[in-house]
Parts: sequence; C-alpha cells; structure tokens
Amino acid sequence: MRIHYLQHVPFEDLANIEAWAKTRGHDLSRTRLFSDEALPEMAHFDWLIIMGGPMNIYEQDKYPWLAREKEFISQAIAGNKMVLGICLGAQLMADVLGGIVRRNRHREIGWFPVSLTKEGRAAPIFSVLPERFTALHWHGDTFDIPPGAVRTAESTACSNQAFALGKAIGLQFHLESSQESIDHLLENCADELTEGPYVQKPEELSARPDRFSQIRGLMEQFLDKMEAELGPKMDAS
Repeated sequence: MRIHYLQHVPFEDLANIEAWAKTRGHDLSRTRLFSDEALPEMAHFDWLIIMGGPMNIYEQDKYPWLAREKEFISQAIAGNKMVLGICLGAQLMADVLGGIVRRNRHREIGWFPVSLTKEGRAAPIFSVLPERFTALHWHGDTFDIPPGAVRTAESTACSNQAFALGKAIGLQFHLESSQESIDHLLENCADELTEGPYVQKPEELSARPDRFSQIRGLMEQFLDKMEAELGPKMDAS
C-alpha cells in the first residue's frame, strides 16, 4: 500500500507509524508543508496520514499553506481515500468536513485516560482498542464532531477525542508517540506547559517508559485493523 503523510513541523514526524509501515511492506512518501513542498496527485497514494503540529487550523495568515492543505484533505476524503488525522490532523479533517474547531476548555498535555463511546465500542476499527486506555495528549484546541460522523472516544478533559466517517478517521490523542518524539516536543514546545489541571510536568511526560511500548502496541493494532477494514481488497480469483 502507498502511504503519504503530511508533516507540519520538522519535529513531528510519523514516529512509530514509520516502523509499522516498513515492517508491513508499505511504501512511504511525505510532504513537508513547512518547507513548501508540493502535494502529490491523488492517484499517487492509497492512504493519507495527517500529523500533528503546534499551529492552529485557523492561522492561515501565519501559515498560508494551510489553505491548500485543507483543500487537499477535502479532495482525499471525497475521493474515498483512507485518511487518518492525528491531533492537528484530526482538527483539519473535522474542519473540512464541516465541524467547528475551537479552544478546548482545558489544555490537555500529558498521559490521561481515553474511553471509547458506545459507538466506538461498536465500530470495527475502534473495537481493537480497550474500552479504556491511557494515551498521550498535547493539544489546546478541540473539534466538534463533523456532520454524519460518529463520535468514538472521549476523555475527562476533552469530550471529543475521535471520530469516524467512512474511510476518514480522526484521533485527537496520540498513540504513535515514542520517547524520542516526546523529547522533541519538550525541546520545541515547552512553553505550552502552562499551569492547569490537565497539564503535566516534563518529568511526568517521560517518567514511564513502559507507556510508550503500550501505546505502540495499540497503534499497531489500530493501523492493522484500519488497513484490513478499509484498505484495497485483494482479488480472490
């Protein structure tokens, strides 16, 4: 399968998704939007993954490439591509699908539980996840569930943690993160660690190495299930 991903800043890449894709034999390509790289033709990929970033989806004056990125995401979803958005990526998807993106009541940064909704537990792709699990969070905005989409996960600090609409899946939380990717966030975005009930200290973010292996396993199961459910079917003949 041909996977293309959109990268918004140098320090937020695929992280553990890259290792998963390589072990499964998938082809990887990317567009580094921060370097103003060109977006590919729709025919050149099967699966689009949209990564996170510290910008907001409404900062087009500061990041003019956001406008063409949104149009590209809209075309990919309309073209029935598999699309997975993570954090900022999910917010961009929600926006192009008609959902409102706005400030969340709480900034959520750290390791906090996520629970599947009733609809999430019934959704084949999300059913591979535990009904309640700990994920990494790093966001200040949230999205409304787009019209026609299913709300599949929630947390105490943020009621809309995931949605599904056809072949489009949005995750506000992070399962792809590694110790290295967290170190990069702490190096580049430490100013976001303001006081708040759902903002952990740097040492708390790195205190439990076992959590990274746990979320890596969940990410791999989720991606395998997404590929099995939504990917191109092999011709049985």
